[in-house]
Order: sequence, then C-alpha cells, then structure tokens
Amino acid sequence: MSTRGADPGVLLTDLYQLTMLQAYFDRSMHETAVFELFVRRLPQNRNFLVAAGLEQALDYLCALRFTERDIEDARRTGLFGDEFLAWLARLKFTGDVEALPEGTVFFADEPVLRVTAPLAEAQLVESRLVNIVHFQTLIASKAARCVLAAPGKTLVDFGMRRAHGADAALHAARASYLAGFTGTSTVSAQPEFGIPIFGTMAHSFIQAHASELEAFAHFVESQRGPIVLLIDTYDTVKAAERVVEIARRLRGKTIDSVRLDSGDLAVLSREVRRIFDAEGLRDIRIFASGGLDEHSVRALVAGGAPIDGFGIGTALDVSDDCPALDCVYKLQAYAGKARRKRSTGKATWPGRKQVFRLYAHDGRFERDVLTVEGDPQRGEPLLEPVMKTGARLAAPTLADARAHAAAQLAKLPDPLRSLERAGAYTVQVADALTALTARVDEEFK
Repeated sequence: MSTRGADPGVLLTDLYQLTMLQAYFDRSMHETAVFELFVRRLPQNRNFLVAAGLEQALDYLCALRFTERDIEDARRTGLFGDEFLAWLARLKFTGDVEALPEGTVFFADEPVLRVTAPLAEAQLVESRLVNIVHFQTLIASKAARCVLAAPGKTLVDFGMRRAHGADAALHAARASYLAGFTGTSTVSAQPEFGIPIFGTMAHSFIQAHASELEAFAHFVESQRGPIVLLIDTYDTVKAAERVVEIARRLRGKTIDSVRLDSGDLAVLSREVRRIFDAEGLRDIRIFASGGLDEHSVRALVAGGAPIDGFGIGTALDVSDDCPALDCVYKLQAYAGKARRKRSTGKATWPGRKQVFRLYAHDGRFERDVLTVEGDPQRGEPLLEPVMKTGARLAAPTLADARAHAAAQLAKLPDPLRSLERAGAYTVQVADALTALTARVDEEFK
C-alpha cells in the first residue's frame, strides 16, 4: 500500500527522464538548455486554446526536490549509480521561466511556456510540466466554448465524480472557473482556490422521503444557503406545482432555483416558467443539468429556453470530444546553439521564440507573429518572465487570470467564436525565424 499521501513527489515522471539524466551526469553535460512547451496542431474541433495551469507548474518547480525516500526508491531499481544518486539528492530547479499569462488565447506552434536552465534540470521537469499544463489548458479551452455558447448564464462545473482522479477533479474546477464558469460543485475548490461552490440535492433525497412535498419541506427547513430544489424525480410539472405550494408557506426564506436534470429541457423549462410566473414567483430561477455540453447548451439558449444556468459535468471534466492535445516540450537550444527536431510531421522551429499579437481596428485579434526572441516586431509580446533563477516573480491571482481570460474571449474574431471549425487564424512565421531554421539545418546536416 502506498504511504506517499496526496503529494506524488518528483518520481511522478517518465523513466527516460532519469536515465537521460544519468547519461548527462556521466558525460558532464551541464550547459544551459532551452525547452519550450507548445501544442503542435489544434484539434479538428477547436479554433483556439486557452492557457492554464501555470500556477501549479510554478508550484512544482519551486518544490522540486528528491527526498531520501525518492533516492532510495530510485536506488532499488538498480538503474542508477551511487554518485549520480548523491547528485540528485542535491538537485533543485535554478532556472528561468517565461510563459503566457494564464487565460491567454493561443494557437498551434506558439510557446505556452519556456524553461531555460542547466540541461538536467530543464530535462527532468518535462513530463510533469506537460502533465500539469496540458490538462488545465484542455479543460479551460472546453469551458471557454461553453462560456461562448451561453453568454450571461450561470455555468457550474458538475464533473467531479467522473473526472479522472482527485487531482483532475480539483484542477478542472480551477480551469473552468478561470475560463469564465461561475463556480463548481467540488467543495475543496473553495478552500483551495477561493472558487464559489454550488449545490442542489440528489434524487435519492427525494426518494428517501414518504412524499416529494415532504422532501421539499425538509430540505427548505434545513438549508442555510441558497435553496435549490430538484424537481424531475417523478413528474416535473407536478413537482413545480409543489414548489409553488412550499413557496406560499415560507416565512423569512425564499427558493432560489429549481433544477431540471432530465427530459426535454426546452419544453419542461417553459412549462415550469409558466407555472411560476402565473403565481408571481418570477424570481425563482431554472437551472438545468444532465449530460449537457456546449452544443446542447447553445441549442437551448438559441431556442429561447427560459433556463438561467447550466451544470456541465462529464463532458467538461473529461473534455469528451477532445480528450487530449498534441502538447509537447522540446529542446530549442543547448550550449548556446539553437537546435530543432526535423522528424517528418513533428519538425520544430528552433531557438528562443516570442509571439507578437496584432489587433484590428475593432480591438479583435488580427494575426500573430512567431519569431526569434529579440527580433523587433509590431504588436503585443505575449510571453512574460514568471521565474528567475528558481525564484517566482510576482504572479497574478486566479481572479486576475479569470479577468484576463474574459478579456481575451471578448477579443476573439467572430469566426473563432463558433463551435464549429472556422478558417485557420493566421500565425505568421517571421523572416528571422525562417532564416535561423535554415542556419540550424545547414549546421547539423
């Protein structure tokens, strides 16, 4: 049985990171390396991505240490020498990091994060950085589509129970909130990140009572927060009428919302709204859930269904239509020389790079320019320093990142706001980067 607890430790990595480090150590390869994390290509069903996970990536780099147990676990594999393990025991991250601010919209081949550090340090962190940044970026990008599909609506992350593990559930709540969700049903996200939490009741609560009316009455009596009643356990229309009956009796409390979790949500929401409005209960909101995603939400909103908010569960937390991105972390320079991969279909642009964003007259994104760092270009440079010699620089809060994401989504050109694939956004490769690529290819023929 594992006794490590919640912290997975530095050995949560791929074996080849450590075997490469052993070889680097044996050959004294300790020069400075530059790695960049980026997405090779956008999935067919995405027009853009939203950067997320930087905060947790920096937490990981700051805490990077091999404990005595880590060293002993590595020793027991029989794959590593004693001198190397002693060196690992002293290792910590001392490098620099530049990154896109969390919430930034980005496109294929654009660096999301750059690490500059001694080769072993920069190599070791690859697997975990991809693991952290990839997941939150995946979920934030999915959540952004829901936000665009339901402007002005309450959106709540309901996916904790089907997320792929505890870490995924917690960080899906963070990433979706960053992208514009109102909150989450995951309770631990409030103390951990300050994210608002929302909840209703389960069908089992209704079924545990002798009658639906009794269940509603007991729930209302016990609640200290907003009262949300689930009304589709038996007959939704009759349940709405029972809500009216309960509301008439209340003194000092009000019913905030009712939740619909099944059936034809468009038809049922109209019928429920009619019942409430006829009794003067116009302030009771209607919240919908049950297998929803950005497409079903968009259809309900476009059809004028009187639904005030949506709970998005499984489709969000597993990003069901796009469960992975082609996210990679590649060596771009070592020992002062630019490097690049030339594999068919996986070639990279060499060197340290910067992305410049240009805007149209209406303030929307017009095009990006990918170039070598230091090459002067018009537009807004996107990569910013976030860590220097292993120490974090001043970092935005989650609230700052959330506001930045909202501003980024507001600047998307209309075609990119579509849930269907639009024409490719222009990411221009600057002449300076093309020339560097040619020089690197010539040098490493």
